[in-house]
Amino acid sequence: MEFVKEFATFLFQKGSIKFGDFTLASGKKSSYYIDLRVVPSFPHQFRKMVKYLQNQIIEKIGLENFDSLVSVPTGGLIIASALAIETVKPLIYVRTKPKDYGTSKSVEGYFEKGMKVLMIDDVATTGGSVINGIKSLKQEGLEISDTYVIINRMEGATEALRDEGVKMHQLTDIMEITKILYEQKMISEEILDKVKMQTGTN
Repeated sequence: MEFVKEFATFLFQKGSIKFGDFTLASGKKSSYYIDLRVVPSFPHQFRKMVKYLQNQIIEKIGLENFDSLVSVPTGGLIIASALAIETVKPLIYVRTKPKDYGTSKSVEGYFEKGMKVLMIDDVATTGGSVINGIKSLKQEGLEISDTYVIINRMEGATEALRDEGVKMHQLTDIMEITKILYEQKMISEEILDKVKMQTGTN
């Protein structure tokens, strides 16, 4: 919890999380915006995040229970690369669409059928990009039962992944971050209420 508190404050202070009126890539309106691509520009905080993620995976899943890490470019892949070095685990990644030249593969890296993989992503909203990745992995004969995200936006990803037979774990979610910032008087009650309304929480 101490890490999450420090992380939430850091994200807000560095503009990695902003509150206001935003239009997301999906065209959906949002009362906040998260950009975790800022984090690797701060190596100490980035390393803390990766180490915390590593400890959570060791505790909740166990490094011996999967063969390889997998991610989807680009946000999650940067985190997964750092995690692969820390855990000394192989890394593969899934393209959002197969490249239209060369081998036209959608899964990059070395893998074998029957390998068990753990998916890493930065932010989960509806789970769409992860689900597409999961489908590509399953087509290649890889097994996946868990995924880890840094921040869950609480907009359906958990349920959508459950329908695919995959459990989503998170370091934190937008509601926890917003509550921490509100308790530290960094944001107003109005902002807190807007995020509550968007996530459907009380």
